[in-house]
Amino acid sequence: MRKDFQSESTNDTFIKEANGSVVVVGASLSGLMTGIALSRAGLNVTILERAGAKPRSGAVLQVDSGEIDQTKTAKFLRKIASGGIRSAEAWSSIQFRLRTEAEADPKITLYYDTRVQCVNQDDNSAWVVTDKGETFHGDILIGADGHRSIVRRYVASHKPSATFAGYLIWVAIVDENDIPEKHRPSLIAPKLSMPDGIGDFLLGSIIAGADGSNALGNRRLGWAWYDNTQNDLLRRLGCVDGNVVRHSLNASDIPEQTLIELAEQAAVRWPQPWLDATLHSIKTRNLTGTPIAEYVPDNLVKGRIAIVGDAAHLPTPLTASGFNASLQDAAALAECVAKGIQGNSAAEALLEYESIRLKNARQIVQSGQSFSRSFGR
Repeated sequence: MRKDFQSESTNDTFIKEANGSVVVVGASLSGLMTGIALSRAGLNVTILERAGAKPRSGAVLQVDSGEIDQTKTAKFLRKIASGGIRSAEAWSSIQFRLRTEAEADPKITLYYDTRVQCVNQDDNSAWVVTDKGETFHGDILIGADGHRSIVRRYVASHKPSATFAGYLIWVAIVDENDIPEKHRPSLIAPKLSMPDGIGDFLLGSIIAGADGSNALGNRRLGWAWYDNTQNDLLRRLGCVDGNVVRHSLNASDIPEQTLIELAEQAAVRWPQPWLDATLHSIKTRNLTGTPIAEYVPDNLVKGRIAIVGDAAHLPTPLTASGFNASLQDAAALAECVAKGIQGNSAAEALLEYESIRLKNARQIVQSGQSFSRSFGR
Protein backbone atom coordinates (compact mmCIF):
# COMPACT_ATOMS: atom_id res chain seq x y z
CA MET A 1 0.00 0.00 0.00
CA ARG A 2 1.02 3.60 -0.42
CA LYS A 3 3.20 5.08 2.27
CA ASP A 4 2.52 8.39 3.96
CA PHE A 5 5.39 10.76 3.26
CA GLN A 6 5.99 12.73 6.46
CA SER A 7 9.70 13.46 6.35
CA GLU A 8 11.37 15.80 3.90
CA SER A 9 13.43 14.37 1.07
CA THR A 10 17.09 15.25 0.87
CA ASN A 11 16.67 15.91 -2.87
CA ASP A 12 18.05 19.25 -3.95
CA THR A 13 17.13 21.76 -6.67
CA PHE A 14 18.24 19.31 -9.36
CA ILE A 15 14.72 17.81 -9.18
CA LYS A 16 12.54 18.74 -12.16
CA GLU A 17 8.78 19.14 -12.38
CA ALA A 18 7.03 15.90 -13.28
CA ASN A 19 6.78 15.42 -17.05
CA GLY A 20 5.86 11.75 -17.34
CA SER A 21 5.37 8.54 -15.41
CA VAL A 22 7.24 5.29 -14.89
CA VAL A 23 6.48 1.94 -13.31
CA VAL A 24 9.49 0.28 -11.67
CA VAL A 25 9.18 -3.42 -10.90
CA GLY A 26 11.27 -4.29 -7.84
CA ALA A 27 12.19 -2.37 -4.68
CA SER A 28 15.56 -3.88 -3.86
CA LEU A 29 18.65 -1.68 -4.16
CA SER A 30 18.49 -1.33 -7.94
CA GLY A 31 14.78 -0.56 -8.00
CA LEU A 32 15.03 2.03 -5.24
CA MET A 33 18.00 3.76 -6.86
CA THR A 34 16.22 3.76 -10.21
CA GLY A 35 13.05 5.18 -8.69
CA ILE A 36 14.96 7.93 -6.89
CA ALA A 37 16.95 8.80 -10.01
CA LEU A 38 13.87 8.94 -12.24
CA SER A 39 12.02 11.12 -9.74
CA ARG A 40 14.91 13.55 -9.87
CA ALA A 41 14.71 13.44 -13.66
CA GLY A 42 11.10 14.64 -13.49
CA LEU A 43 8.96 11.50 -13.55
CA ASN A 44 6.17 10.37 -11.28
CA VAL A 45 7.33 6.97 -10.08
CA THR A 46 5.40 3.88 -9.01
CA ILE A 47 7.54 1.10 -7.50
CA LEU A 48 6.06 -2.37 -7.13
CA GLU A 49 7.64 -4.91 -4.80
CA ARG A 50 6.50 -8.52 -4.43
CA ALA A 51 7.87 -8.87 -0.88
CA GLY A 52 6.28 -7.35 2.20
CA ALA A 53 7.25 -4.07 3.81
CA LYS A 54 9.13 -5.78 6.64
CA PRO A 55 12.87 -4.94 6.44
CA ARG A 56 14.98 -7.69 4.91
CA SER A 57 18.51 -8.90 5.56
CA GLY A 58 21.30 -9.54 3.09
CA ALA A 59 25.00 -9.93 2.60
CA VAL A 60 27.85 -7.40 2.65
CA LEU A 61 28.46 -5.07 -0.30
CA GLN A 62 31.20 -2.70 -1.40
CA VAL A 63 29.75 0.74 -2.23
CA ASP A 64 32.87 2.88 -2.27
CA SER A 65 33.96 3.19 -5.92
CA GLY A 66 32.76 6.78 -6.14
CA GLU A 67 35.52 7.87 -8.48
CA ILE A 68 33.53 6.42 -11.39
CA ASP A 69 30.55 8.70 -10.75
CA GLN A 70 30.35 11.34 -13.47
CA THR A 71 26.88 12.85 -13.00
CA LYS A 72 25.05 14.68 -10.23
CA THR A 73 22.56 11.84 -10.05
CA ALA A 74 25.24 9.16 -9.65
CA LYS A 75 26.96 11.16 -6.93
CA PHE A 76 23.64 11.75 -5.18
CA LEU A 77 22.75 8.06 -5.23
CA ARG A 78 26.20 7.17 -3.92
CA LYS A 79 25.83 9.60 -1.04
CA ILE A 80 22.43 8.22 -0.06
CA ALA A 81 23.44 4.57 -0.39
CA SER A 82 26.75 4.85 1.43
CA GLY A 83 25.69 7.27 4.14
CA GLY A 84 28.96 9.06 3.39
CA ILE A 85 31.00 6.05 4.54
CA ARG A 86 33.43 4.57 2.05
CA SER A 87 33.65 0.97 3.16
CA ALA A 88 31.94 -2.40 3.10
CA GLU A 89 28.31 -2.14 4.18
CA ALA A 90 25.54 -4.49 5.15
CA TRP A 91 22.92 -4.81 2.40
CA SER A 92 20.22 -4.02 4.94
CA SER A 93 21.87 -0.71 5.89
CA ILE A 94 22.06 0.41 2.26
CA GLN A 95 18.50 -0.66 1.58
CA PHE A 96 17.23 1.18 4.65
CA ARG A 97 18.80 4.47 3.56
CA LEU A 98 17.51 4.17 0.00
CA ARG A 99 14.04 3.17 1.16
CA THR A 100 13.92 6.09 3.58
CA GLU A 101 14.80 8.46 0.74
CA ALA A 102 12.18 6.95 -1.57
CA GLU A 103 9.44 7.07 1.06
CA ALA A 104 10.20 10.75 1.69
CA ASP A 105 9.83 11.67 -1.99
CA PRO A 106 6.28 12.85 -2.87
CA LYS A 107 6.72 11.78 -6.50
CA ILE A 108 7.41 8.15 -5.53
CA THR A 109 4.69 5.69 -4.53
CA LEU A 110 5.74 2.32 -3.11
CA TYR A 111 3.52 -0.75 -3.17
CA TYR A 112 4.55 -3.88 -1.25
CA ASP A 113 3.07 -7.38 -1.46
CA THR A 114 2.47 -6.68 -5.16
CA ARG A 115 3.51 -9.55 -7.41
CA VAL A 116 3.71 -8.81 -11.13
CA GLN A 117 2.33 -11.52 -13.39
CA CYS A 118 2.93 -10.04 -16.85
CA VAL A 119 4.08 -6.91 -18.66
CA ASN A 120 3.03 -5.41 -21.97
CA GLN A 121 2.98 -2.19 -23.97
CA ASP A 122 1.41 -0.38 -26.91
CA ASP A 123 2.19 2.82 -28.80
CA ASN A 124 1.10 4.99 -25.89
CA SER A 125 2.16 3.31 -22.65
CA ALA A 126 3.59 0.26 -20.90
CA TRP A 127 1.92 -1.61 -18.06
CA VAL A 128 1.98 -4.54 -15.66
CA VAL A 129 -0.80 -6.77 -14.40
CA THR A 130 -0.47 -8.17 -10.88
CA ASP A 131 -1.62 -11.48 -9.44
CA LYS A 132 -4.54 -9.59 -7.90
CA GLY A 133 -5.68 -8.32 -11.28
CA GLU A 134 -4.44 -4.75 -10.74
CA THR A 135 -3.00 -2.85 -13.71
CA PHE A 136 -0.32 -0.16 -13.37
CA HIS A 137 0.44 2.05 -16.39
CA GLY A 138 3.40 4.31 -17.14
CA ASP A 139 4.93 6.12 -20.08
CA ILE A 140 7.84 3.72 -19.57
CA LEU A 141 8.36 0.57 -17.51
CA ILE A 142 11.60 -0.52 -15.86
CA GLY A 143 12.41 -4.02 -14.64
CA ALA A 144 14.58 -4.02 -11.52
CA ASP A 145 13.26 -7.36 -10.39
CA GLY A 146 16.46 -9.35 -9.95
CA HIS A 147 17.95 -12.45 -11.47
CA ARG A 148 14.56 -14.17 -11.96
CA SER A 149 13.15 -11.08 -13.65
CA ILE A 150 9.63 -11.20 -15.08
CA VAL A 151 10.36 -8.06 -17.09
CA ARG A 152 13.45 -9.61 -18.69
CA ARG A 153 11.30 -12.42 -20.06
CA TYR A 154 9.53 -9.76 -22.10
CA VAL A 155 12.53 -7.63 -23.03
CA ALA A 156 14.78 -10.60 -23.93
CA SER A 157 12.36 -13.41 -24.68
CA HIS A 158 15.08 -15.23 -26.64
CA LYS A 159 17.28 -15.32 -23.51
CA PRO A 160 14.99 -15.05 -20.49
CA SER A 161 16.96 -16.81 -17.74
CA ALA A 162 20.21 -16.36 -15.88
CA THR A 163 22.25 -19.57 -15.73
CA PHE A 164 23.72 -21.42 -12.76
CA ALA A 165 27.46 -20.75 -12.39
CA GLY A 166 28.18 -24.10 -10.71
CA TYR A 167 28.62 -23.09 -7.07
CA LEU A 168 26.92 -21.42 -4.14
CA ILE A 169 27.97 -18.90 -1.52
CA TRP A 170 27.12 -19.42 2.13
CA VAL A 171 26.56 -15.93 3.58
CA ALA A 172 25.91 -14.60 7.08
CA ILE A 173 26.45 -11.60 9.32
CA VAL A 174 27.40 -12.18 12.97
CA ASP A 175 27.37 -9.71 15.85
CA GLU A 176 30.91 -9.32 17.16
CA ASN A 177 29.80 -9.92 20.73
CA ASP A 178 28.60 -13.40 19.73
CA ILE A 179 32.17 -14.64 19.38
CA PRO A 180 34.72 -14.98 22.21
CA GLU A 181 36.36 -11.71 23.17
CA LYS A 182 39.84 -13.15 22.69
CA HIS A 183 39.12 -13.75 19.00
CA ARG A 184 37.54 -10.41 18.16
CA PRO A 185 39.60 -8.47 15.59
CA SER A 186 41.41 -5.37 16.76
CA LEU A 187 40.36 -1.91 15.66
CA ILE A 188 43.33 -1.81 13.28
CA ALA A 189 42.66 -5.21 11.72
CA PRO A 190 42.07 -5.22 7.94
CA LYS A 191 38.41 -4.60 7.09
CA LEU A 192 38.48 -7.28 4.41
CA SER A 193 40.30 -10.61 4.43
CA MET A 194 40.43 -13.76 2.31
CA PRO A 195 41.52 -16.78 4.34
CA ASP A 196 42.95 -19.61 2.25
CA GLY A 197 40.73 -22.61 1.70
CA ILE A 198 41.18 -26.07 0.25
CA GLY A 199 39.51 -25.81 -3.12
CA ASP A 200 37.14 -23.17 -1.77
CA PHE A 201 37.61 -19.84 -0.03
CA LEU A 202 36.01 -17.33 2.29
CA LEU A 203 35.70 -13.55 2.14
CA GLY A 204 35.38 -11.85 5.52
CA SER A 205 34.41 -8.24 6.19
CA ILE A 206 34.30 -6.21 9.39
CA ILE A 207 31.37 -3.81 9.23
CA ALA A 208 29.61 -1.38 11.54
CA GLY A 209 27.01 -2.63 13.98
CA ALA A 210 23.31 -2.31 13.29
CA ASP A 211 23.40 1.02 15.17
CA GLY A 212 26.30 2.28 13.03
CA SER A 213 28.87 1.83 15.78
CA ASN A 214 32.44 0.81 14.94
CA ALA A 215 33.46 0.38 18.58
CA LEU A 216 35.15 -2.86 19.55
CA GLY A 217 32.48 -5.38 20.51
CA ASN A 218 29.69 -3.49 18.70
CA ARG A 219 30.69 -4.31 15.13
CA ARG A 220 29.59 -7.18 12.91
CA LEU A 221 31.47 -9.82 10.96
CA GLY A 222 30.14 -10.60 7.53
CA TRP A 223 31.39 -13.70 5.75
CA ALA A 224 30.86 -15.32 2.36
CA TRP A 225 32.03 -18.91 1.82
CA TYR A 226 32.40 -19.89 -1.84
CA ASP A 227 31.54 -23.58 -2.07
CA ASN A 228 31.45 -25.72 -5.23
CA THR A 229 30.64 -29.02 -3.50
CA GLN A 230 26.88 -28.60 -2.92
CA ASN A 231 25.49 -28.77 -6.46
CA ASP A 232 23.80 -32.14 -5.96
CA LEU A 233 22.14 -30.81 -2.79
CA LEU A 234 20.93 -27.69 -4.59
CA ARG A 235 19.32 -29.76 -7.31
CA ARG A 236 17.83 -32.25 -4.87
CA LEU A 237 16.16 -29.45 -2.90
CA GLY A 238 14.93 -27.63 -6.01
CA CYS A 239 17.17 -24.59 -5.59
CA VAL A 240 18.61 -25.28 -9.04
CA ASP A 241 16.57 -26.82 -11.85
CA GLY A 242 18.71 -27.88 -14.79
CA ASN A 243 20.77 -24.78 -15.47
CA VAL A 244 18.42 -22.27 -13.85
CA VAL A 245 18.55 -20.99 -10.26
CA ARG A 246 15.08 -21.12 -8.71
CA HIS A 247 15.70 -19.92 -5.17
CA SER A 248 18.22 -19.72 -2.33
CA LEU A 249 18.71 -22.39 0.31
CA ASN A 250 17.18 -20.93 3.45
CA ALA A 251 18.57 -21.80 6.86
CA SER A 252 15.56 -23.84 7.92
CA ASP A 253 15.90 -26.07 4.85
CA ILE A 254 19.60 -26.89 5.22
CA PRO A 255 19.96 -30.59 6.17
CA GLU A 256 21.48 -31.20 9.59
CA GLN A 257 24.18 -33.40 8.05
CA THR A 258 25.20 -30.53 5.75
CA LEU A 259 25.61 -28.24 8.75
CA ILE A 260 27.73 -30.84 10.53
CA GLU A 261 29.98 -31.18 7.48
CA LEU A 262 30.31 -27.41 7.11
CA ALA A 263 31.37 -27.09 10.75
CA GLU A 264 33.97 -29.84 10.29
CA GLN A 265 35.31 -28.21 7.14
CA ALA A 266 35.44 -24.76 8.74
CA ALA A 267 37.49 -26.14 11.62
CA VAL A 268 40.34 -27.07 9.29
CA ARG A 269 39.96 -24.18 6.84
CA TRP A 270 39.43 -20.84 8.55
CA PRO A 271 41.53 -18.89 11.05
CA GLN A 272 40.07 -16.69 13.75
CA PRO A 273 37.91 -14.66 13.94
CA TRP A 274 36.26 -16.20 10.87
CA LEU A 275 36.20 -19.68 12.36
CA ASP A 276 34.11 -18.55 15.33
CA ALA A 277 31.93 -16.43 13.07
CA THR A 278 31.14 -19.33 10.73
CA LEU A 279 30.66 -21.83 13.56
CA HIS A 280 28.24 -19.48 15.35
CA SER A 281 26.24 -19.01 12.14
CA ILE A 282 26.12 -22.75 11.55
CA LYS A 283 25.12 -23.53 15.14
CA THR A 284 22.32 -20.96 15.15
CA ARG A 285 21.26 -21.61 11.52
CA ASN A 286 21.94 -17.97 10.78
CA LEU A 287 23.16 -18.47 7.22
CA THR A 288 21.84 -18.71 3.69
CA GLY A 289 23.13 -20.71 0.74
CA THR A 290 22.90 -18.59 -2.41
CA PRO A 291 23.33 -20.44 -5.73
CA ILE A 292 25.20 -18.09 -8.05
CA ALA A 293 23.69 -17.27 -11.41
CA GLU A 294 25.15 -15.24 -14.25
CA TYR A 295 23.54 -13.32 -17.08
CA VAL A 296 25.25 -11.64 -20.05
CA PRO A 297 22.68 -9.40 -21.77
CA ASP A 298 22.18 -9.11 -25.52
CA ASN A 299 19.81 -6.18 -25.12
CA LEU A 300 18.41 -4.01 -22.35
CA VAL A 301 15.40 -2.46 -24.04
CA LYS A 302 12.26 -3.34 -25.97
CA GLY A 303 10.16 -0.34 -26.93
CA ARG A 304 9.02 1.46 -23.77
CA ILE A 305 10.37 -1.23 -21.45
CA ALA A 306 13.94 -1.59 -20.10
CA ILE A 307 15.83 -3.62 -17.50
CA VAL A 308 18.40 -2.51 -14.93
CA GLY A 309 20.53 -4.07 -12.19
CA ASP A 310 20.54 -7.84 -11.72
CA ALA A 311 17.63 -8.13 -14.15
CA ALA A 312 19.91 -6.68 -16.84
CA HIS A 313 23.32 -8.11 -15.96
CA LEU A 314 24.28 -10.62 -13.31
CA PRO A 315 28.00 -11.07 -12.55
CA THR A 316 29.58 -13.33 -9.96
CA PRO A 317 29.76 -11.48 -6.62
CA LEU A 318 33.53 -11.97 -6.73
CA THR A 319 33.75 -9.08 -9.21
CA ALA A 320 32.29 -6.74 -6.53
CA SER A 321 30.73 -4.82 -9.42
CA GLY A 322 27.02 -5.55 -9.12
CA PHE A 323 26.06 -2.62 -6.90
CA ASN A 324 28.15 -0.09 -8.79
CA ALA A 325 26.75 -1.27 -12.12
CA SER A 326 23.20 -0.93 -10.81
CA LEU A 327 23.92 2.60 -9.63
CA GLN A 328 25.34 3.54 -13.03
CA ASP A 329 22.29 2.02 -14.74
CA ALA A 330 19.98 4.21 -12.67
CA ALA A 331 22.03 7.35 -13.24
CA ALA A 332 22.38 6.80 -17.01
CA LEU A 333 18.68 6.05 -17.37
CA ALA A 334 17.78 9.25 -15.53
CA GLU A 335 20.02 11.32 -17.78
CA CYS A 336 18.38 9.85 -20.88
CA VAL A 337 14.75 10.22 -19.86
CA ALA A 338 15.27 13.74 -18.48
CA LYS A 339 15.21 14.93 -22.09
CA GLY A 340 11.54 13.89 -22.33
CA ILE A 341 9.55 10.72 -22.89
CA GLN A 342 6.47 11.96 -24.67
CA GLY A 343 5.37 10.00 -27.74
CA ASN A 344 8.24 8.36 -29.62
CA SER A 345 10.72 10.02 -27.29
CA ALA A 346 10.17 7.27 -24.72
CA ALA A 347 11.59 4.50 -26.89
CA GLU A 348 14.36 6.78 -28.14
CA ALA A 349 15.41 7.65 -24.57
CA LEU A 350 15.57 3.98 -23.61
CA LEU A 351 17.59 3.09 -26.70
CA GLU A 352 20.05 5.81 -25.71
CA TYR A 353 20.28 4.23 -22.25
CA GLU A 354 20.99 0.86 -23.87
CA SER A 355 23.71 2.33 -26.06
CA ILE A 356 25.41 3.78 -22.96
CA ARG A 357 25.15 0.74 -20.69
CA LEU A 358 25.04 -2.46 -22.77
CA LYS A 359 28.73 -2.84 -23.54
CA ASN A 360 29.73 -2.20 -19.93
CA ALA A 361 27.03 -4.53 -18.64
CA ARG A 362 28.34 -7.36 -20.81
CA GLN A 363 31.93 -6.73 -19.78
CA ILE A 364 31.32 -6.84 -16.03
CA VAL A 365 29.68 -10.25 -16.30
CA GLN A 366 32.27 -11.64 -18.70
CA SER A 367 35.07 -10.45 -16.41
CA GLY A 368 34.00 -12.98 -13.80
CA GLN A 369 33.13 -15.88 -16.07
CA SER A 370 36.65 -17.26 -16.30
CA PHE A 371 36.58 -17.73 -12.52
CA SER A 372 33.16 -19.35 -12.61
CA ARG A 373 34.15 -21.77 -15.34
CA SER A 374 37.20 -22.91 -13.40
CA PHE A 375 35.64 -22.91 -9.92
CA GLY A 376 32.11 -24.07 -10.69
CA ARG A 377 31.54 -27.64 -11.67
